[in-house]
Amino acid sequence: MRRILVIGIGAGDPRHMTVEAIEALNAADALFLLDKGGAKADLMQVREAICDRFLTNPACRRVIAPSPPRDAGGDYRAGVDAWHAEKAALYGAMIRDELGPEETGAILVWGDPALYDSTLRILDAIRAAGTVSFETRVIPGISAAQALAAAHGIPLNRIGVPVHFTTGRKIREAMPPADSVVFLDSGEALAEIAADGLDVFWGAYLGTPDEVLVAGALADVRDTILRIRAEKRAAKGWIMDIYLLRRREDPAEAQPSKSIARSGS
Repeated sequence: MRRILVIGIGAGDPRHMTVEAIEALNAADALFLLDKGGAKADLMQVREAICDRFLTNPACRRVIAPSPPRDAGGDYRAGVDAWHAEKAALYGAMIRDELGPEETGAILVWGDPALYDSTLRILDAIRAAGTVSFETRVIPGISAAQALAAAHGIPLNRIGVPVHFTTGRKIREAMPPADSVVFLDSGEALAEIAADGLDVFWGAYLGTPDEVLVAGALADVRDTILRIRAEKRAAKGWIMDIYLLRRREDPAEAQPSKSIARSGS
């Protein structure tokens, strides 16, 4: 039976690749790569850099296809479902047509396949459709949340305090009582959150030469984050960022403000 390896490649630094991920990469007969092109060519270049650095299996072939764009207008869930259906059709055809009955394919997933990534759901949809049969093995990777905490030199959780993983869309609806790691925020949620008693640890382009970090009391650094975010997105054409909101146990003890950028940014 065909086999698909879903490999977490980390948050942007090729050195995030684990030994298990490198071994899985070299066990593949084919790598399935979706190219978003244009302004997001950097995302493909990181995957290619990983292959150039760690792929030593000369028989492994790269199968590249254009990534379907997501329609950001209209109903959010309907748009995501349609986008995933297009990806399922594309991956299904690639697995069926480019992989022999006993061969192994690999998909390289940014961050970790289990955290805010839909590759596993898409593969489940392909199996459910019955067009091609395959087994799946998941290789975990360093997530953006882990990379954010490491970059700021902080533990992600505090003793006795839960951590809530959510999105910008959801945190705009209700601010949870727990500390919150926020993914997929266009910047609108960060701009609207009531800042009283909150510290923020923000990072963009984690693990890459363009990495930039800001931390401090949300009331003090929010405008700085939003300005940097807008400038970076305008310059590169895309941005991937994430932040941790932490409730202050003592309102008087605000996190000292800091802003750090790598020399390559």
